[in-house]
Amino acid sequence: MAGGVALNCVANTRLIDATPFRRFAIQPAAGDGGGALGAALYAQYAMAPETFTQSGRHTTLLGPAFSDEAICDFLDARGVSYERPGEDELCRQAAELVHQGQILGWFQGRMEFGPRALGSRSIVANPCRPEMKDVLNRRVKFREDFRPFAPAVLAEHAGDYFECPFESPHMLFVAPVRAGKRNVIPSVTHTDGTARLQTVTREEQPRFYRLIEQFGRLSGVPAVINTSFNVRGEPIVCTPEDAYHCFMKTDIDALVMGDALVTKAW
Repeated sequence: MAGGVALNCVANTRLIDATPFRRFAIQPAAGDGGGALGAALYAQYAMAPETFTQSGRHTTLLGPAFSDEAICDFLDARGVSYERPGEDELCRQAAELVHQGQILGWFQGRMEFGPRALGSRSIVANPCRPEMKDVLNRRVKFREDFRPFAPAVLAEHAGDYFECPFESPHMLFVAPVRAGKRNVIPSVTHTDGTARLQTVTREEQPRFYRLIEQFGRLSGVPAVINTSFNVRGEPIVCTPEDAYHCFMKTDIDALVMGDALVTKAW
C-alpha cells in the first residue's frame, strides 16, 4: 500500500481487523514525497535490472548521517560542553534522565525518510508519567491537546502491553493498550484506549533499542514516548546544527548526538 491514505493508522488497522490478511507492506513514506522512492526503484529496474532485488522489509533510514567526529567538531566550534561516556554508559545515563522525567533529544545515525521519527531524530520521554503529554506540549511540541504521543516498545514485549498480533516498525498501525497496562503507560494511551505504536528491534535501531532496554531496567516498562525531533510547524531536524538549535530554543533538558551527551544547567 502507498499514497497518503496509507498513513492513516486507524484505517490500516481496520484492514487487519476486517480482512483475512495478516501482513501488509506499507510504504513508510507513503505520502507524496515517497514517490521519489518509487521513481528511483523504477529507474533501477529499467536501467539495471540485474541489480534489482526484492525484499520483504522496508527501511526508512535513507537520509544523511553524521560521524561522531563531525558532531564533536560542531560542538567544539561553538564551545559547547559535552560528555562522551561510551555507548553502554551513554544509554544508561540517557535512560536515567528519561526515567527522572526529563525530556531527551535523540540524534543518531542516518535520518529517517518520511513523516515518522523512529529513533534517529526523536524526542524521548517517560510514558509512565501521566503529566508527560502536557509537559511535552507545553515545553516543546506546542501541539493540539487531542493529538496523542506514540510509544516505542521493544518488539519482543509489545504483546505484553498492546493487543497487536503484528509488527509496527514504522508507526503505521494502532493497537488497543491492554486494560491492565493503561494506567502503567498513561501518557501514550489515547482516550479510546489505543496507541499508535512503534515496535523496535535491535537489528533496525540498535542504539535506540539499548536506550529503551535501559529504561525498562529502571522503570520495569520497556517502552518510551517517541515523538519527532522538531517543534510544531518546522521539519524534523536533519543536521547536528538543526538538532542543537531546536534543543536550545525549547525546554528539552538533554541532547544525545552520536556518542556525545549535552545537558543544560538549569
